[in-house]
Amino acid sequence: MSESAALSKAQAGAADYGADSIKALKGLEAVRMRPGMYIGDVGDGSGLHHMIYEVVDNGIDEALGGYCDTVTLTLNADGSATVTDNGRGIPVDMHKEENRPAIEVIMTDLHAGGKFDQNSYKVSGGLHGVGVSVVNALSTRLEATVYRNGQEYFIAFEHGEVAEPLRVVGPAVPANRTGTTVTFWPSPQTFDAVVFDQEVLLRRMRELAFLNSGVKVLFHDARVEGSVPKEFLYEGGIRAMVEYSDRNEKVINAKPIVIRGVRKGTRNGAEVEVTIDIAMQWNTGYRDKILAFTNNIPQRDGGNHVAGFRAALTRTMSQFAEANLTGKQKISISADDIKDGLTAVISVKVPDPKFSSQTKDKLVSQEVQGPVTQLVNEVLQVWLDENPAEGKKIVQKMAEAALAREAARLARETVRNKSKLDIASLPDKLADCQSRKPHETEVFIVEGDSAGGSAKTGRDRKFQAILPLRGKVLNVERARMDKILQSEQIGTLIMALGTGIGEEHFDADKARYHKIIIMTDADVDGNHIRTLLLTFFYRHMPELIARGYIYIAQPPLFKVTRGKKKEYLLDQAALDQYIMNSGLEGTFLTLADERVLEGEALIKAALSAREAERYIAPLVDEVGSVDVVTAMAICGFFHPAGFETEENKASLLEWLLEFLTSRTEKTRWSGQVTDDGLEITWRHRGVINQCFVPNNIVKKQDAIALTKMAEQLGEIYGPGAEYTAKNGEKSMVFTPAALFDLADATGRKGIAIQRYKGLGEMNAAELKETTLLPANRSLLQVKMRDAEIADELFAVLMGDEVSERKQFIIDNSKLAEIDL
Repeated sequence: MSESAALSKAQAGAADYGADSIKALKGLEAVRMRPGMYIGDVGDGSGLHHMIYEVVDNGIDEALGGYCDTVTLTLNADGSATVTDNGRGIPVDMHKEENRPAIEVIMTDLHAGGKFDQNSYKVSGGLHGVGVSVVNALSTRLEATVYRNGQEYFIAFEHGEVAEPLRVVGPAVPANRTGTTVTFWPSPQTFDAVVFDQEVLLRRMRELAFLNSGVKVLFHDARVEGSVPKEFLYEGGIRAMVEYSDRNEKVINAKPIVIRGVRKGTRNGAEVEVTIDIAMQWNTGYRDKILAFTNNIPQRDGGNHVAGFRAALTRTMSQFAEANLTGKQKISISADDIKDGLTAVISVKVPDPKFSSQTKDKLVSQEVQGPVTQLVNEVLQVWLDENPAEGKKIVQKMAEAALAREAARLARETVRNKSKLDIASLPDKLADCQSRKPHETEVFIVEGDSAGGSAKTGRDRKFQAILPLRGKVLNVERARMDKILQSEQIGTLIMALGTGIGEEHFDADKARYHKIIIMTDADVDGNHIRTLLLTFFYRHMPELIARGYIYIAQPPLFKVTRGKKKEYLLDQAALDQYIMNSGLEGTFLTLADERVLEGEALIKAALSAREAERYIAPLVDEVGSVDVVTAMAICGFFHPAGFETEENKASLLEWLLEFLTSRTEKTRWSGQVTDDGLEITWRHRGVINQCFVPNNIVKKQDAIALTKMAEQLGEIYGPGAEYTAKNGEKSMVFTPAALFDLADATGRKGIAIQRYKGLGEMNAAELKETTLLPANRSLLQVKMRDAEIADELFAVLMGDEVSERKQFIIDNSKLAEIDL
């Protein structure tokens, strides 16, 4: 572009940039335009859940002020969330300056709230006055009910604007009731997904109960039929929180050390009262877990309260170690050694705290650090004087950590020195790619040399690298860094990735590949190896997960061949779909009301029948009769109401026996109601059989699932349906099993099904076509949706406590599939 042309373009741009170019966002428009600034990431679920936290925190702030003792969160079946507290109730009187109800001002104006006035809230989690107004802005609808002044008030908003003005519904019931109920529907225009995660919210509700001793926190997922509210109430406060966090660990000091007190800090020359509550405990593990809160709000990035705690902890424990370690134990102990195996909860309450952002992930209030350091120094020193035996056990562990750290340093130096050599010194097993641009390269971590050989042959050498690992990878959940670095597989992996390892040496920017793909067999051993690798990445290279570099390959489980045509299918569900598509082509099902199901509708019904059978099977094992369980499923008799009273059970039994009699020839059915359930007897060809349906069967997850399917099952199988095959042959269908079996038998004719037990069973061409070729393959990206839940799960599955792992297996056994 010439100089004159550039000047002309600049002049034109200057002319376009005038007053009309300035856009002033009014009301809540700014929130909808840039939601991430106010609520966090709207794509990964964190922002969605932060919506709930903002509303719940208002109830907790009432508890902090002594006005509330119960906060309830309910997830509703329509996708909304309801938060209720029994506090004072949001003010509903007219705001003098705005000349409209105060609740309307709070819900529609940014930076409007009671958190600016120290007379309303001495301490609170909300401080910018943007919390509930942001929730309102990012919801398709928000409804608020306030109990105050002996009245019940109601107001509703849509997309942040008043939809139903404030009105009095009637007198409060009971008359002295106070509090607020807020129900909101998150906007799908803002969030990528508007489905709340029960586990994430359960953790936060439990956390709030720990942090607010004596406050009852209720959580109810009403989306799950038959579920009941979970109640959290902890009188032990954060001491109980530390004990709960360490429940899967072997602890060193039997009872957590509790540090509580009030100290004065200084802000702008004025004194500020800081309330400090800390509990900590060491365990025999190798990881530290420090949770920080300010006015009940979690800070995942820590802040000045954590800095003050660590400074005092390092100083006091170093002095105690110096005085109590002798001879060979004498070794320089670092801050990292001191926090080895430490679980701590740091909670401070301070007026008008300062955070680094609206999401409050880091506390930056300078007046907090000094008081925390002072109190921890004082109380911890007294505890060590009064508990010298436990103190010596703790510093002994620190000395062991220091020795391991030194050994790890030497091992790390060895790995790093190897990594500094030229490209020819990369691991021998690594078949590297030609490209040296990380953003366009990928490495497959493959189980064994057999699969590795096929992968090396089938890959695209330009951008795909293959790293075979032989044998089981070390379980890093149970090993210190020095042991980890002695592992051949781990050392090979670190060298291949090029990132280094350890807090001081790991650098994600040095990753040689931006797609790290775990590719293991679809069997028990393959799943175990994949879990071990994920444990390693989560514990020692979490930044790679956070950046989205870690993936799991999904090689197909099945190859289906019909004549010369072949198709690869990912899993059992895909195989079922394929067989149904094939088996039901040209067939139809005529229902009792003369409606005809065919094509996609019939396929959907058959797959639903398969699903119903999977729920029916475990109930048959418990009851002892497939006819009884199937009949109850078709008639909707697993509904809890049928077992609520003796009269209801008697009526249910009568209907059930009549239905069974109509379905089975030459069989006599009888039964009786007992206190515990239904006892059913049948005589067939002179043989007497008996089964029992317990009252509590309606609480089983399989029974709940069948209740949800009851209407559909009843329409098809209640009166029965007529199935017409391709050749015109007709047959009656009375059960889900009958429909699925007919379609399955027809669909399997003329096809050969091969199940791949391992990647080694695929030749290079098959592996390339199904798993390596970007256009065809299926990859799962590993994401860290909730770090604390992931942390707990890894500790249970990969840690030392067998009892917790056993209980996890029992609780999730219904989800398991047998590997044949």
